[in-house]
Amino acid sequence: MKTLSVILLFTFFLPGYKNATSTEVLQSMYKRYHNTWHKSLKFNQTTQRYRNDSLIKTSTWYETIVYPDMLRIDFDSVKSSGGAIFRHDSTYAFRNNKIVRSTKDENELIFFLGGMYAMPFDKVLGHFADLHYDLSKFHTSTWKDKQVYVLGADKDGDKVNQLWIDQDKMVAVRFIKYDNNTKEEGFFEDQIAVGKAWSETKCSFYINDKLLQVESYHDVVANAPVDMMIFEPGALDR
Repeated sequence: MKTLSVILLFTFFLPGYKNATSTEVLQSMYKRYHNTWHKSLKFNQTTQRYRNDSLIKTSTWYETIVYPDMLRIDFDSVKSSGGAIFRHDSTYAFRNNKIVRSTKDENELIFFLGGMYAMPFDKVLGHFADLHYDLSKFHTSTWKDKQVYVLGADKDGDKVNQLWIDQDKMVAVRFIKYDNNTKEEGFFEDQIAVGKAWSETKCSFYINDKLLQVESYHDVVANAPVDMMIFEPGALDR
């Protein structure tokens, strides 16, 4: 907690946009939301899948998040027998209440979109490094007519991992990743107030500049009671 104590004594003024740094922006976000961000989030989601920019499927997913790093998705109904569990650094796909695939693969979007506020700040910085974001790089830009901080890139167009932060709400609105010779990109839009924090209600994802999926959230509820057994892969058939 020594690092956090130093941070809380720091004045989180971000001078003149261009003089800020990626770490200072993260410090400011953390100070604003560390004690106010919701602990859990539930919603249902209209999921549209695309191929070659054409809609091929629409379905409803039911999602429960517990920060910092757990997410359960049930396909088509609240208590579906098929879906996915993201738990810490592992992902489990299930069908008919049986695990059909498991991988060492975290859902890093949970981290960007709230999980970081449930972690000590030194671990937040370390996790950005683990995810290949170079926090020594930084610039400012505009996104959908709004001013943004860009963490991890020195200028627009750089082919490096980067996270775009709305300067007003101080939340993520875009990410770009270039790992494994693939460009991944996501937009987070239509934020609504959730207590003293926010939740995006529309997400769009692209692979190599081709639209893959659009998600629209409905019935968003924060801090509702959550049965933590729903994140236990071994408890699916109970």
